[in-house]
Amino acid sequence: MEILSCPKCQSNHIIKSGVINSKQRYLCKKCNYFFTVNKIGKKIDDYYVTKALQLYLEGLSFREIERIIGVSHVTVSNWVKSYNIKKPSHANYHPTYKIFSHLELVEYLKNKELLSGAGMIITELGDKFMLIKWERFKD
Repeated sequence: MEILSCPKCQSNHIIKSGVINSKQRYLCKKCNYFFTVNKIGKKIDDYYVTKALQLYLEGLSFREIERIIGVSHVTVSNWVKSYNIKKPSHANYHPTYKIFSHLELVEYLKNKELLSGAGMIITELGDKFMLIKWERFKD
């Protein structure tokens, strides 16, 4: 496998710099960074990062987001830290959420009693829809 650029600075000024554990080692001439291979990591689609951050801002905990999206709560926490997201205080309420298919969502929205007196947001979640609901006025 030929390495074309430095994983740290993306420079293409690299040279071979020995072998470690039967793997070719490289040196970046621009930033003096030693590396052996390209990082092989699971890249998570930006769609899920955005959804996780939206859910966090809506008041869901890291573990709730983990169960919904299927990404580790530690990863979600790292995203919140790296994007410097500050959650507004939700001391008076905690939102509830439900996952619906398209037809279930339509039936839910037909019932006016479920809609009055509450704020809600509906977001796409893969092939399903997520409804986040919170009481507008809470004592």
